[in-house]
Amino acid sequence: MSDFRALADDLARSLAQDLAAGRRRSGDRLPTSRRYAHEQGIAPSTASRVYAELVRRGVAVGEVGRGTFLRAPASLPRLPRREADPGGIVDLELNFCVLPDQGALLAPGLARLASADALQPQLSRVAVAGDPAARTATARVMARGDWAPAPESILFAGRGQQALSACFTALISPGESLGVEAMTYPLAKGIALRLGLKTVPLAMDDQGLRPDALAAAQAAHPLRLLYLQPDLHNPLGTAMPASRRRELAELCRALDILVVEDSVYGFLSADALPPLAAHAPERAVVVDSLSKRVAPGLTLGFLSAPPALRPRIASALRLGGWSAQGFALAAGTLWMEDGTVDALVLAKREDAIRRNALARRILGDGGLVLRGDPRAYHLWLELPDPWRAETFVAAAARRGIAVSPAADFAAGPGHAPSAVRLALAAPGEAALRPALETLLELALAGPDAGAVG
Repeated sequence: MSDFRALADDLARSLAQDLAAGRRRSGDRLPTSRRYAHEQGIAPSTASRVYAELVRRGVAVGEVGRGTFLRAPASLPRLPRREADPGGIVDLELNFCVLPDQGALLAPGLARLASADALQPQLSRVAVAGDPAARTATARVMARGDWAPAPESILFAGRGQQALSACFTALISPGESLGVEAMTYPLAKGIALRLGLKTVPLAMDDQGLRPDALAAAQAAHPLRLLYLQPDLHNPLGTAMPASRRRELAELCRALDILVVEDSVYGFLSADALPPLAAHAPERAVVVDSLSKRVAPGLTLGFLSAPPALRPRIASALRLGGWSAQGFALAAGTLWMEDGTVDALVLAKREDAIRRNALARRILGDGGLVLRGDPRAYHLWLELPDPWRAETFVAAAARRGIAVSPAADFAAGPGHAPSAVRLALAAPGEAALRPALETLLELALAGPDAGAVG
């Protein structure tokens, strides 16, 4: 092992022990690389490589002109629970919405599946293509604008993440390059890492992924597959305009790049635009699920794939053990057919708009910079100087509020923006308002005041 990697191992272990023992917190600033070099008796260039290795591993995050800061790994809590308010954490980190009265809306459908005659067919293994009724109902739910997938293009998985896993497994090989937006869905990064894929971060602007960044990346690292989120992007909350979708679809066709489009938040847009698959149907897969529309505990993943790609993805679903379960498929189909999903979609659109507007009134009118579509269940908060994301996350946690730092979403190692994602869906509205007011007070007070809580 090279000297700098051995030193990085030692330092990472030491930092992890300090985190676990409470001697350090996520957001603590590390010594300068020059000081570390002096303490270790090594060359400054070696110390710089040690810090770069810590950033690559996700142990630390660098910020231009500010230094390198400790970042707790996902396996460790950012702060001990005892430091949160006695009532527990207000969760603005996970973004699952379960409306207070939706159990009553879902129960009749489940009751119809509880009889022996209705339950018996669900006891057998389910094909990844489901049945004609499930495909027809799902194709209708996935439709937007003048685009609707053909029912025969639909395949099913247990969850949306499993559908993504199957697509990545089937459409790209270990060692090949996967293009992703510079800020992207963390689980997509994790799936790519487990599969041995090289993720290539692609620059974005206010309209989403930049076509010139895709073209430049293809010239530098030939991309086999592109993963992107045009609809209410996670974490930035942006919606890609139709012109950009067409341009990217045409570019992917010209560069021979396959596309996996994650549309899990698209249902929140009443006027959602057609996906890239409408413009390049031979090479684009659209992935979606019921996890946001219905509930994370009662979900079903599905995708629409072109004929040439469908057998490979179906095989990956079967071999990965990612097929949908019979009862979940039957329940999801029933809810899609009888209007339950449509009713939930309407209610959640109203709920998302109301929560988003509340956050904008409190935080935006209070002087903070927010990004994101007003229909989204999440917003991107750009922190005022001199805040850093990890320090803000730690300070918020001390006040009983969980938020996500930009580094969680950064597709590549290096410098993450000084920003956090606010997921607005999970807390009750009675808890959401005071949590947002606390975040405003904290952001405006600055890190020195935030360290006192």
